[in-house]
Amino acid sequence: MPPPPRSPAVSSPGATPLQYLKGVGPQRAKALARLGLSTVEDLLFHFPRTHEDRRFAASPESVVPGTRAALVGTVRKFEVSSAGRDLSLGRAVLEKGGPLPHAGTAPGGGRRLFEAVWFRRKSFRFDPFDGMKKSLADGVRVAVFGDVQRGPLGFEVRVEDHEVVPPGESLSPHMGRWTPVYDLTDRVNGRWLRGLTAEALRRWSGQVADPLPRSLRDRHGLADLGSSLAAYHFPESLQERDRARRRLAFDEFFILELALAAARRDRAAGPPAPPCVPTRALLTPFRNRLGFEFTPAQKRVINEIFADMAEPRPMSRLLMGDVGSGKTAVALSALLLAVENGFQAALMAPTEILAEQHALGLSRLLADLPVRWALFTGGRPAAQKRRDREALARGDLHIAVGTHALLQEGVKFHRLGLAVIDEQHRFGVAQRGALSAKALSPHVLLMTATPIPRTLAMTLYGDLSVSVIDQLPPGRPGILTRWSPEGAAWAAVRRAAAQGRQAYVVFPLVETSERLDLRAVMDGWRRLKEDVFPEFTVGLLHGRMKSRDKEAAMARFAAGDLHILCATPVVEVGLDVPNATVLVVLNAERFGLAQLHQLRGRVGRGRFPSECHLISHVRSPGPLGTRSAAEAEAGGAAERLRLLCAESSGFRLAEEDLKRRGPGEFLGEAQHGLPALKAGNLVTDGPLIEEARREAFDLLEKDPALAAPEHRPLAQALRDRFAEKLNLGRVA
Repeated sequence: MPPPPRSPAVSSPGATPLQYLKGVGPQRAKALARLGLSTVEDLLFHFPRTHEDRRFAASPESVVPGTRAALVGTVRKFEVSSAGRDLSLGRAVLEKGGPLPHAGTAPGGGRRLFEAVWFRRKSFRFDPFDGMKKSLADGVRVAVFGDVQRGPLGFEVRVEDHEVVPPGESLSPHMGRWTPVYDLTDRVNGRWLRGLTAEALRRWSGQVADPLPRSLRDRHGLADLGSSLAAYHFPESLQERDRARRRLAFDEFFILELALAAARRDRAAGPPAPPCVPTRALLTPFRNRLGFEFTPAQKRVINEIFADMAEPRPMSRLLMGDVGSGKTAVALSALLLAVENGFQAALMAPTEILAEQHALGLSRLLADLPVRWALFTGGRPAAQKRRDREALARGDLHIAVGTHALLQEGVKFHRLGLAVIDEQHRFGVAQRGALSAKALSPHVLLMTATPIPRTLAMTLYGDLSVSVIDQLPPGRPGILTRWSPEGAAWAAVRRAAAQGRQAYVVFPLVETSERLDLRAVMDGWRRLKEDVFPEFTVGLLHGRMKSRDKEAAMARFAAGDLHILCATPVVEVGLDVPNATVLVVLNAERFGLAQLHQLRGRVGRGRFPSECHLISHVRSPGPLGTRSAAEAEAGGAAERLRLLCAESSGFRLAEEDLKRRGPGEFLGEAQHGLPALKAGNLVTDGPLIEEARREAFDLLEKDPALAAPEHRPLAQALRDRFAEKLNLGRVA
């Protein structure tokens, strides 16, 4: 579609409520609001999810039965008949000029005929075909679109959409083109929304302020915003649509990267952080107590973190590493660096079990060191919590380990220098900020064992420095993953226990009720303890146990007093028992790919060969085109399980997971805190993201305040999209 002319219309799109557009009104405005559409600008940026090929077929004989097609014909006959008790059928004979070699012919011969068929539900109140009887009179030209099937005149079109074509009429938004298909809601149908969008583009697209300077557009071969909007909604070709999408996606990535660059700049210019330089008073005895050498990857990452913490500006670093790569030892090194410089440190985890596991690690690794620490969780006794809060506020505690309990108003630090947030993706952005707000300007280290593909990390955490532990400790034997029948899995558990090794059995949480979930886990635990493994000691761990019972269960398993630990997915992260060599996951189809990989990481942490057994009764369904919704879901589960059995790298699995689920579901809306992308795609747009990132960081280097006249629209777009989010840059 050519660029729309600039309309002399009065108001800007952003200030024009949709309610006041012709044909909308209050009720439809409410329906549009459910799609997030309140203004004309919202409508212009409500992009199609796909485009339907409604270009007119050149001739009837070019149409293939079993496909969908659009044709134009002249009505020669239209009649209505009954198609059963509830349906009426409208049938039109349409003519296209020229000989018809193998279809029916009308009297007089030689004219190409085909049929168009409409189905309508009968009504005792009105004739559903009344309007069509009038509009589809003999001699009227009509465009039809729908499924093509064989019929009495060669083929017939089961009409999904149609319109009368007046003489000399220009191309409509609905027929004869690549037609946009939008997400819809109640009281908003596709044809009406298409027409509304086409009218809005005609009147206002030329008035939408283009944030990109002309020089920047020329450098990257990008069209102006108005014509790109028109071409993305109503392209003349798929190539034109793709060029328009590239321009609109560049917009999104470029302004996002500008926001990240601004956040990084603001943090560097903000209050100074406490510089921390190694004295080795704590770090050397800690290294000696570990009992192993850091891998080259761990050493590199520790050097990166220590270099950041030595600076007077606050560190904001993301530490990524696959399960078992040794992130916890790296984090403890950072905690001790802060402590030996006279500061306090905090380690926050998303679950009590993970926080308690960190506490067990501290008690083991910091024994005999002059470091005082305490555990802050909701399940601690009230008197203990009060004493620990007072000690923390006085500065008597060096390290606080805890869950969201660390964020409570009563928890105050005397001199917080470092905040470490484990499994950071499980916290919302505001929660991460609340911990760092406990001090004026602490160093912040975010950790995740859920690998984030490079393109995604670059986009989500562009304002952070990123460290990756891309190496597992030497001597790890690896984990053999199998999709097993239950009998084979129990045999593996029995072999391991008989050899003095240990095993996990993980039950899914699948019910809508916590009470029913708990009952399912308890029933499964009793069955294993009494019927399947009566000769072994079988323990239980779930999230609703009291803190002291959870700590006791974990301590008994870590000490080897339990052969088998039955658990819910609370063991997904944190538990580190080198003697555990078998993991069994029941109903594995109910877990996501990333979660299964995290669970698998509970074994293979020592020097013994380990096994992961996935128990699932899903079967591979039939061909894609014949699957029901349930079969499609089962097919996805089967593919996940097969992939997990074939692939051991968490980073490669994360790439696959991102491709399968898309970035929205992969991330979770609450966690990343960034606006949804409408044209850009975090999975496929890696090169475009890098292009936009380089341009954004270069531009902000040259014009930090975006004060140049050609950059003012860009500054406004940045404020519009990120006004409430820019302050989140320093935490996520």
